[in-house]
Amino acid sequence: MNALPNIALAGGLAWASGIRLYATLFIAGMLGRLGYVTLPPGLEVLSHNWVLIVSGALMVGEFLADKIPVFDSVWDSVQTFIRIPVGTLLAWGVFKNAGMDQQVAAALLGGAVVTGTHLAKSGGRALINTSPEPISNWSASAGEDISLFGILYLTWQHPLVLLILLLLFVLLLCWLLPKIVRGLRMLFGQLRKVGTMLSGAG
Repeated sequence: MNALPNIALAGGLAWASGIRLYATLFIAGMLGRLGYVTLPPGLEVLSHNWVLIVSGALMVGEFLADKIPVFDSVWDSVQTFIRIPVGTLLAWGVFKNAGMDQQVAAALLGGAVVTGTHLAKSGGRALINTSPEPISNWSASAGEDISLFGILYLTWQHPLVLLILLLLFVLLLCWLLPKIVRGLRMLFGQLRKVGTMLSGAG
């Protein structure tokens, strides 16, 4: 097993899943179906007809939901219970035929990457939604779309570059997530105050 491409594939798919899960599933499956990439045995199911149909339909729904301010945060909240486990399974699937130690390591690292990415995306978008204008929301969404394609391209074409960028992204997450959490706490605190004032006035 060639370690570098497989580590990059596991990390890249987990990273991309935290941004756009269904697009990641559909694009990876379609690339494998058309023969542009070779999917490892644990991920060959992504190229099957029904998986492509369902992931393609959900990809369209996710794309539209992500462009609607406030609703995108509701969507992200629901997807917490889907993106993280599926992104973890994708990382594990890359090493399905490897030793148990490599499978567990891939699942742990993939789970950490997809969880951190999802929390940064959903938390950041929740803060952006406090702005009354939709431009910032649409800009963030477009940036995520571009990032997704960039991640998937580098995953297969330049795995070493992907891993370097992933490492830098993880370091950025370590700095960014505490700030997002503090921002969300302040936001929820303000919302509670407003709710208390409204209930008192009523």
